[in-house]
Amino acid sequence: MAVEWGKLSYCKRRQVGALIVKDRTIISDGYNGTPSGFKNCCEDDDGLTKWYVLHAEANAISKVATSTQSARGATLYVTLSPCRECSKLIHQCGIIRVVYKEKYNDLSGVKFLKKAGVTVDYIPNLNW
Repeated sequence: MAVEWGKLSYCKRRQVGALIVKDRTIISDGYNGTPSGFKNCCEDDDGLTKWYVLHAEANAISKVATSTQSARGATLYVTLSPCRECSKLIHQCGIIRVVYKEKYNDLSGVKFLKKAGVTVDYIPNLNW
């Protein structure tokens, strides 16, 4: 489902999807894209990602933060390993497990999560 959710992204360089699951129920979802009210175009004229594009994990965490749910004790399924900034949000909101399909070229976010005690599972061949 995270892969399918990523297909909703308007980003051309990479489409990323994320689901937050707690007690076998999806409590939030997200995909990478621009903030509300901005033109849904993620890249500039040079093809580079605009600085204000939100990552799938950040969108999912923001969405759950505005609901009556809590991500404490939840699992995050995401199609790409979390970056450093998203990893801080993941840890801070109480997510205890992250499952990802593809490795980002910088794995410092994954290293941070492991150091923080978050279970991190890389499952590349999972039939997502």
